[in-house]
Amino acid sequence: MAPPPLTELISMEPPPSTSQIQQQETDVAEPFSSWGRKTEATWFAAAASLALVLICPVWIVGNWITLEYFDGSLSSMVSTAYSDGISSFTYQYAPRPSMKSSFGYASWLAFQAALYSLLPGPISTGQLTPAGNLLKYKTNGLLAWMVTHILTVVAAMSGVLDLALIAKHWEGLLIAVNVYGFLLAGFAQIKAHVAPTHPDDRKFSGSMIFDFFAGIELNPRFGELWDFKLFHNGRPGIVAWTLIDLSWTAFQYQSYGYVSNSILIVDLFHTIYVVDFFINEDWYLRTIDMSHDHYGYYLGWGSVAFLPTIYTLQVQYLGRYPVDLTFNQAIGVLSLGLGGYALFRSANHQKDVVRSTNGQCTIWGAKPRYIRCRYRTDDGRTHESLLLCSGWWGWSRHANYLGDLMQAFSMCAVCGFDHLLPWSYFFFMAVILLHRILRDEERCSKKYGKNWEQYCSQVSWRLLPTIY
Repeated sequence: MAPPPLTELISMEPPPSTSQIQQQETDVAEPFSSWGRKTEATWFAAAASLALVLICPVWIVGNWITLEYFDGSLSSMVSTAYSDGISSFTYQYAPRPSMKSSFGYASWLAFQAALYSLLPGPISTGQLTPAGNLLKYKTNGLLAWMVTHILTVVAAMSGVLDLALIAKHWEGLLIAVNVYGFLLAGFAQIKAHVAPTHPDDRKFSGSMIFDFFAGIELNPRFGELWDFKLFHNGRPGIVAWTLIDLSWTAFQYQSYGYVSNSILIVDLFHTIYVVDFFINEDWYLRTIDMSHDHYGYYLGWGSVAFLPTIYTLQVQYLGRYPVDLTFNQAIGVLSLGLGGYALFRSANHQKDVVRSTNGQCTIWGAKPRYIRCRYRTDDGRTHESLLLCSGWWGWSRHANYLGDLMQAFSMCAVCGFDHLLPWSYFFFMAVILLHRILRDEERCSKKYGKNWEQYCSQVSWRLLPTIY
């Protein structure tokens, strides 16, 4: 999960003229297609997609082998694989499927689907699609998360459930999530061809490989509200995230007789992240994931297999190999992580309050400075947006991404610096967010034209002032 870019501001009416607010306007840019991926895939994009489809499952399996058999040392795992040969190494160390784990995971999917369908929740509206569809969603994720965790804690306290159950069956679950992720991506591909929900919102690249990876349908659905993307992006993996944390914490206690402060800090960070996601589930509907990315392997397999395995690497490591932080180390990591969350939330709040008040507010005790710009979409309509040039957004064009990276760094820092593997999450987030910055700015340049050039001249730094 990454925060939405600055540029995802909704259209708004012009505010009253005031000398306290910096307003600038230039010509309307060329018509801009706001949402949806490109329609043509290069050979490089197809080759890269195939590589990711093949490599990513190997990556998460390799992480498990490293943690399970090589004390978290990637170098030891790689040297053993090299000396034994891939086939011998795979036969000896690869995870085995388990009927019990597979049945448990299927039951988990069915339970979360039932909560998604049956629990009450507000009906929220997403972003207008390229074909002009304005979709509605039932956003009951916070209630689903609460019900799931309350039932888990009650079952554990009554002796019905072993809290370490997920950790003890992690091997079989790893196979189950991978298989389901591929089945889900395949189903989405077939559905897009034979029974699309909104045919005009499909995009075909000309490459079956790229279409499998990036998706064809924008919002595959059953019925009016049952949305594949929202369910799989926001339920099985993210609801499970904090349950996985709880399970590995219990596993550590059962294995060592105590719970380390490092794993408790990670549990806290992850809980804040997940609860924040569900509190702002309505906001998530207007992010790149929901409004721009089509539904294929990237989102399907990524949400059910990649997220719960990579995003929880720290607790998987600490559950097996506890790290005890000194008081000063714990305070330092807590301060960095909580500071990153405060920056992330504050930056998004500044953008949202300027948007919702149409600039009639204060940022850091002063009237906001912004560039008022117009852009035209492919349907011929002209829209207005405000590009905020004060507060965090006058300091950096992607200040919220910096907050996210601070959180990711602190989550990994609790694991110490003995092994590279627990840091995979931070490096992954850094690559994703740095790439997203480039994607954001390319889209903004096309969308806002000279207005974007003006904005960049006023806010020089993309992420961290004086560095990038």
